[in-house]
Amino acid sequence: MLLLAKSTCDDLLPIIRLVRQGVFPIFMIGIPIILIIMGSIDLGKAVLSSDDKEIKAATGRLIKRFIAAVAVFFIVWIVQLVIGWASTYSNQNSDWKDCWDKAAK
Repeated sequence: MLLLAKSTCDDLLPIIRLVRQGVFPIFMIGIPIILIIMGSIDLGKAVLSSDDKEIKAATGRLIKRFIAAVAVFFIVWIVQLVIGWASTYSNQNSDWKDCWDKAAK
């Protein structure tokens, strides 16, 4: 099993902080917004073309993109939840959770 020593946590802290404060917000906020905007643009183009078939197809794509946006938003939260549960039941993962929590400060 992997244990994270205090010195290792201190060494990796800038990288963990970048992931927690830089990458995760992009996944949680940026990607869903982009997906919803893209779907709205597709639907707007279909409405302007006045083709019923195209409007129906664009509506389907918008719904699929909206579902994908919600899934992307919650995937990060679910991963954090699972890691939290794992650290509750195993002392080996608590070092990672402590380091993850330290990166939030």
